[in-house]
Amino acid sequence: MELVGVIPVSKKLRVLCSVRHSLAFVLHFSFFVIFSQRVSLSIAIVAMVQGTGRRDPANHSTDAPAGAPSVSPSGSHLEYPPEGVIIPAQFTLWAKWAPPLERSRLVNFSSAGISFGIFLTLIVGGVISHSLGWPSIFYIFGGVGCVCCLLWFSLVYKDPQSHPFIGASEKEFITSSLTQQGSSHGRTVPISAMLTSLPLWAISVAFFSNYWLYITLLTSLPMYMKTVLHFNIREGGFLSSLPYIASWFSGSLVGLLADLLLSKNICSLITLRKLFSALGKTMLIPSAFLVAVSYMDSNYITAVVLLTLSLVIRSLSGAGCLINHMDIAPRYAAQSLPSTFGTISGVITPSAVGFFTSQDASAGWRKVFFLSAAINLFGLIFYVIFGKVEIQDWARVELELR
Repeated sequence: MELVGVIPVSKKLRVLCSVRHSLAFVLHFSFFVIFSQRVSLSIAIVAMVQGTGRRDPANHSTDAPAGAPSVSPSGSHLEYPPEGVIIPAQFTLWAKWAPPLERSRLVNFSSAGISFGIFLTLIVGGVISHSLGWPSIFYIFGGVGCVCCLLWFSLVYKDPQSHPFIGASEKEFITSSLTQQGSSHGRTVPISAMLTSLPLWAISVAFFSNYWLYITLLTSLPMYMKTVLHFNIREGGFLSSLPYIASWFSGSLVGLLADLLLSKNICSLITLRKLFSALGKTMLIPSAFLVAVSYMDSNYITAVVLLTLSLVIRSLSGAGCLINHMDIAPRYAAQSLPSTFGTISGVITPSAVGFFTSQDASAGWRKVFFLSAAINLFGLIFYVIFGKVEIQDWARVELELR
């Protein structure tokens, strides 16, 4: 795919103090806050009821309508999005702020805040609850959320044209690189064309398998640590957090690697998207690690290492299928059909884990990991066959769809 409208990035525009990089830091912090609040809620509930019930901290039930509500009525600011919509809503921003050759690094750095939020909360949440009482969890993380809200309203604008502090050179660079993608504002969403688009379905299936693996690890890793590896709650919480700090670090670097490969013409865009998806969290290597983990009932060190590597390598798909919808339909990137499929897998996964592990924990977890590997392999095959990077006809600027 030819990256139309991309101009060389000068040294001045590479600096981290640019407005678009500041936006990435705000989004990174926002993801940190959102997921720290989700995980802290789960910890607080356990402390409140002193029970063993398991709660799903990854509630994506409000993902679907995220595209349109993210823009404020005034048209200049973006509303601070409700927690369920922030993942697809970020694409509303990046569709207007991220030049094609910086898209991977900006989106991946923003999303890396998810892993850091989970890591830090798993480390300190239990300590806060034990030392200060469970209400302190809400006071502390709620206060951090208020700070994030102030930053959002102060620093985030819907596009470069409406930002009051952006330099003229940066504004020109961004707008020049995005001249071909257009805007969905004021246009009817081409629903029928989207529902019959195989490339969009390929991304949606990849999202489903991707989220299946991620939600399995996010919601069930502490239980696996306790029932199979026989760690106590404190040890399990610490060890469960290790994969996420590793994932935060790798996720921050993946975008830089992808953009470097594209800028140096080392590989084409379609090759990069499919290669990173195959290696990353949606697909092959993490699935193989999960199968290996299922046979590590007593070798807990190897199991933890494999689980950590699984989350580290899965971050590669952040520059693969997880950003592919911005290639094929940048003007409709916030219309979250792929995210909806991810949500569906997030709803099914906890029930599937509970079903398989309700009888024999060891054998049940083996089935859970094998099922996750099979779903991810199917997602890979479907995505590799039907995935595209060219802007689709229904998403082109010059095409009027009614």
